[in-house]
Amino acid sequence: MFKPLDPLLHSELRLAVVSLLIGVEEAEFPYIKEQTGATAGNLSVQIDKLSAAGYVEVEKTFKGKRPCTLCRITPAGLQAFEAYVEALRTYLPVGQSS
Repeated sequence: MFKPLDPLLHSELRLAVVSLLIGVEEAEFPYIKEQTGATAGNLSVQIDKLSAAGYVEVEKTFKGKRPCTLCRITPAGLQAFEAYVEALRTYLPVGQSS
C-alpha cells in the first residue's frame, strides 16, 4: 500500500532546502540559493512556506550593517522529512529499500 507523500515536501525546491539543512547546523540564505540554484524570490517564498509549517526556523540578523538570514531545520522538519522518506519507500518495488 502506498503511503501519502507530504505535499509540502513533495516540491523539488522545498525538498532540496530541507535536505540541505539536515546536513548543516544552520545555513545563510545566499548559501542555500547557491546550492539549490533557485532565484532569490522563489527561494524566499518556499522558505516562508516551510517556516509557516514549522519545518524551518528563520532568523534575521545583521553581519555588521548587512542583513543576514539564517535558516535551521526544526525537530518537526526533521520528523516530516523522515516520514516523507519512509512514505517514498512504499513506492519502490519490494526488495529495493535503501
